[in-house]
Amino acid sequence: MNLTLPTDPAARAAFWQLVRYGIVGGLITAGGQAIYYLGVEWFVIDPNVSIGIAFVIGVIVGYFAHGWISFAGHGERENHAQMSTRFIAVNLFGFAMNSFFVWLLVKYLHGPTWWPIVPNIVFTPLATFWMHRKWTYGG
Repeated sequence: MNLTLPTDPAARAAFWQLVRYGIVGGLITAGGQAIYYLGVEWFVIDPNVSIGIAFVIGVIVGYFAHGWISFAGHGERENHAQMSTRFIAVNLFGFAMNSFFVWLLVKYLHGPTWWPIVPNIVFTPLATFWMHRKWTYGG
């Protein structure tokens, strides 16, 4: 098996963006899922309310962290209002995905509160990376 980095400059840039996004997003996601879990288990907050609190905190931190680190040097940054709106829209989509997993696995299937953490840290970040790369930050 040959594990080499892409030689095409655009593919290489996308690869390193994904790596940075994975690290930054992983930290933000872990923090968000911790907020969700603590809210449900320690503060006895409804699971959907708790994931909402985690979402708001994650969007605020993520806007700056992904703009400064994950997608540094990618796309145009002149229209901050448009970029901010797109960032929020992508994250609302991610929130909807996470909320769906919470509803499905905890509310509908009556599973333990930790079940949604698995799809929330696998599927949602991959979907939002692609949307941020293509739409939020362009390029």
